[in-house]
Amino acid sequence: MAGTTPGTPRVLRAMNDRAALDLMLAEGPLSRGRIGELTGLSKPTASQLLARLEQAGLVRVTGRSAGRPGPNAQLYAVNGDAAHVAGVDVTTARVLAGVADVTGRVAGRFELPTPAGPQGRPRPPATELVVRAVEGAAEAAGVDVSALHRMVVGTPGAFDPSTGRLRYASHLPGWHSPTLLEEMAAALPMPVEYDNDVNLVAVAEQRRGAAEDREDFVLLWNEQGIGAALVIGGRLHRGRTGGAGEVGFLPVPGTPLVRDPAERNSGGFQALAGAGAVLRWAHELGLAADPEADVQTNAADLVARAVAAVGGADDGGDEDESGESGGGVRPHDAAYDALLSRLATGTAVGLASMVAVLDPQLIVLSGGVLMAGGERLRRLVQAELRELAVPEPALRLGTVTGEPVLHGALESALATTRDEVFDTSR
Repeated sequence: MAGTTPGTPRVLRAMNDRAALDLMLAEGPLSRGRIGELTGLSKPTASQLLARLEQAGLVRVTGRSAGRPGPNAQLYAVNGDAAHVAGVDVTTARVLAGVADVTGRVAGRFELPTPAGPQGRPRPPATELVVRAVEGAAEAAGVDVSALHRMVVGTPGAFDPSTGRLRYASHLPGWHSPTLLEEMAAALPMPVEYDNDVNLVAVAEQRRGAAEDREDFVLLWNEQGIGAALVIGGRLHRGRTGGAGEVGFLPVPGTPLVRDPAERNSGGFQALAGAGAVLRWAHELGLAADPEADVQTNAADLVARAVAAVGGADDGGDEDESGESGGGVRPHDAAYDALLSRLATGTAVGLASMVAVLDPQLIVLSGGVLMAGGERLRRLVQAELRELAVPEPALRLGTVTGEPVLHGALESALATTRDEVFDTSR
């Protein structure tokens, strides 16, 4: 037929190779027979496929099957050493780097604190901090930096693709040079990509967490600030300048309009339900905070204490995705109960605006402040949102809780790297 390109043997072999590699990533070590069953390939074809992948260094024999009648079969697994990637999570307090092999196993990590220098002395340049952190993670993983296939860096805010400058992150010192991206590209030996930190949390949740296999969802993050990630049709929506999801500035009832976005916590959704709001409510309600801790840590601690005081979950049973619940709230401490109620209401008010525009399948709650509230807070937010929005999306807690930005950066780097390394058609 005119205008079509028939599949060549080389292309068909590459498709079968990739299918087998993806199965081994998902299922773990597999025998030749099991790969044949899962792919529909004949035993001779599966044998040729494995021989080809083993010769290319993409798979290796890891042992033999046991517990089945007949001779034990060799088990094949993806060779993790076929490629390594790096991920970097940048905050105001530290730069955290990790190195993972192509299977996703984190082989090394390195954390570099970045406190402000004495008497306001500036910190080392951002490029230097990233290089030092990645070198430390690579050393911990036992690989050379030059062997890393790709790196993804996650920061607050976003790099505007039209200018290359970081926007929406005035609180991140040293990251606003107009030549920063060029400096990093020159200093690092691998391709480097950049993304918003909350977007990367959504990547982690979509690949291995609460939003797995979901095509449309919103991830709401509440930690140092409030932000959101928007996944539409299975893809992150970043917006023209990378600012999609910067909902901390979102105008909401009960707070001043944010007329100067560079002035943090001056109004909007952040002032209504962010960490600073939690501390303000605690003061009003007579709840003590730790004077030595930062705002984020204090807020998460207060929310966790509130849950402990009033009970972790309703007693009336679980709730399905429609949001129906059979239990009632039985608060044991009025002040802590009021704190949770205010946080739930404020969170739901901001979410209602997003739900009205996006009508997502799912909302994922993440970040230290929201995760500290656990199932109790999730139920309260769900109940409030049901009254404020016509659509009723499912509401879940995030499940990637340990260093989610770093894991999202690694997952993002792995997705592109696997497409390149696993392509046997070339």
